Amino acid sequence: MASLAHKLQPLLRNAIANKNPVAHTPYFRAFTWSISRVQRRTTQGTHDHVLIGEVDRFGGVTVNLREGDFTSDISEGLFSNLLRDALAQWRTEGQTAVWLRVPISLSRFVAAASVHGFTYHHAKKDRAVLALWLRHGQSRLPGFATHQIGVAGAVVDESNGKVLVVQDKNKTVNAWKFPGGLSDPGENIGTTAVREVFEETGVRSEFKSLLSIRQQHNPPGAFGMSDMYIICRLRPLTYAIDFCTQECLRCEWLELTELAKTDDTTPITSRVAKLLLHGLNQGFDKIDLAMEELPAVHSGRFYQLYHRELAPA
Repeated sequence: MASLAHKLQPLLRNAIANKNPVAHTPYFRAFTWSISRVQRRTTQGTHDHVLIGEVDRFGGVTVNLREGDFTSDISEGLFSNLLRDALAQWRTEGQTAVWLRVPISLSRFVAAASVHGFTYHHAKKDRAVLALWLRHGQSRLPGFATHQIGVAGAVVDESNGKVLVVQDKNKTVNAWKFPGGLSDPGENIGTTAVREVFEETGVRSEFKSLLSIRQQHNPPGAFGMSDMYIICRLRPLTYAIDFCTQECLRCEWLELTELAKTDDTTPITSRVAKLLLHGLNQGFDKIDLAMEELPAVHSGRFYQLYHRELAPA
């Protein structure tokens, strides 16, 4: 790091001397501060640690603590001093907030951070994220994710009016339902539906449309989060059933008319079965929310928009 500072220092001086616009960006200010601290450490021949943060476009500083950067002899008190100096610098620069990512192996630093006003934002696997609002007034930082997303696939065989249903093995009431499960991070809704249907039933399918969305707050097993349950319409590509015996008690192709009127199902499954019957008889364009992929404001990114199809102009 010291050698890197030595190589970059002339570039930084030239940028400042030539009044390069980049010299006035938050990233540049944070980096020049980091380099100057490293250079001073080298000149003095000491081994002091420096907290280095990355500044985002909102003025938030993210500090990733890594176990290799902190030896066991660095106490909570020393870390507290480093954090105090860093916070003073970031406040001077006008940054808005600090995100402190702490691995479990460095959890001894959490108490030290709390002294400076940090609070838990969230934790995942082996890392906790703490946050501190640096501006005056109430924090405007966004809260952590509040919903989990469950997706089910209603696989409809249009040739005979049947739909693929399962009975969960571990439910107290073995009601017919559409196969499905939780969406993985970064996974599109249709992809989740197709994956879950295949994992539970062995039937391959393709996504056609979104049918319904249910919102429920604080359901069992959701750790206090809210739940979004989405049912999609899928078209079967194969028909042979090879269901997962670990998850499912039964799996069948069931008549939609029977599913719509049976008591051996859930209210949402019964309602969607009636919706599918209407689409089968009147046309699925009457019930489908089709997906269209559109470019996002952020360059190089896309999103999926679900809506009723518009009539041709």
